[in-house]
Amino acid sequence: MNQPLLFLDVDGPLNPYAAQPERRPDGYTTLRVPRNDAHEDDRVLSSRRRPLRVWLNPEHGRSLLRLGFELCWATTWMDDANRWIAPVLGLPELPFVDFGDALLQERPDGVHWKTGPLVNYANGRPFAWVDDEQSELDQTYMTAHHQGPGLLHHVNPRIGLRENDFCALADFAHSLATSPALQAAPYSEPRSLRDSP
Repeated sequence: MNQPLLFLDVDGPLNPYAAQPERRPDGYTTLRVPRNDAHEDDRVLSSRRRPLRVWLNPEHGRSLLRLGFELCWATTWMDDANRWIAPVLGLPELPFVDFGDALLQERPDGVHWKTGPLVNYANGRPFAWVDDEQSELDQTYMTAHHQGPGLLHHVNPRIGLRENDFCALADFAHSLATSPALQAAPYSEPRSLRDSP
């Protein structure tokens, strides 16, 4: 059986940007990324040109790799996550969702701008999405438009991924692995966003 996808956001789950700014969380290391190399979103934009401060916990890479998912970046960093984030976490180069014109574009229905592209990318394949900005509207959209199982897992951006988050993700992957119906179902390769309607 193919592994389910795990869509990973960087800022919030991996980089607890909303933690007290003067105190790096225990177990984290500080990365300084030049502003012209960072894919910034509204939370981290600044008129100052100092490097972007990113806090990362190197243990998270090993924990993510043990979960039983195929990892995929789902972040404004897009491919730059492979350059800056993956090496600190000890992750290999990962595929990423290229959000194209949808990047940071608010939708009139209130659904997060990532939700439609992620559902399209998964193309019916089971997935979990780790982010700090999901809402009930995103769950409703996923339920209506995604043909396979999906888990939208919210992470508090003040604390980032914790043991209970990894347990919830592992439980979801295990439930998929032990479902006879899902084991027999073939999965399609993810569609490019360019191919989506």
